[in-house]
Amino acid sequence: MTKTEIIQDAEKIFSRFSQTCSVIDEPVFFNRPDEKWSVAENVQHIIISTNMSSLAWYLPRFVVRWMAGKPNRNSRTYDELKDKYYKKLADGGRASARFVPKPIEIKYGKQKLMDNWNKAAAKFINTLTKNRTEDDLDNYLVKHPLLGRITLRELGYFTIFHTEHHLHTIEKLTKTT
Repeated sequence: MTKTEIIQDAEKIFSRFSQTCSVIDEPVFFNRPDEKWSVAENVQHIIISTNMSSLAWYLPRFVVRWMAGKPNRNSRTYDELKDKYYKKLADGGRASARFVPKPIEIKYGKQKLMDNWNKAAAKFINTLTKNRTEDDLDNYLVKHPLLGRITLRELGYFTIFHTEHHLHTIEKLTKTT
């Protein structure tokens, strides 16, 4: 997938995510079923994750290189990385502490949370568009808490399918409540 395709696919999934969440009634949005995250907590998790991805696009190249090194392999394909992610989940992998959302009460307000999501989504698209070249995507690594060292291209892939994964979780939550 090229940088342009990553941007287009991210815009599509971000839009679907926003549209799906926008029509969920506020009591359902904040309902926390049986030890699972509420819709609001899923949204907060995606905000945190997307903001961290944006940071990798925003930081100066030398900082990104200093933090994770230089790739010694080609970027995986979208499907290869997605398969690795789902295998890690099947093996018990979960979000690490900084990515686990705190419980969110209804008084926080759905619109405020969705505004935060829309800012995070726009920032991701904007920083990738302006701050990285096509070559950068394969020549810089970042440390991912579940996937290990991944290229910036793979981080773009992750952001797309991770958002889609949580969109499906949200759709399941709203069908059972």
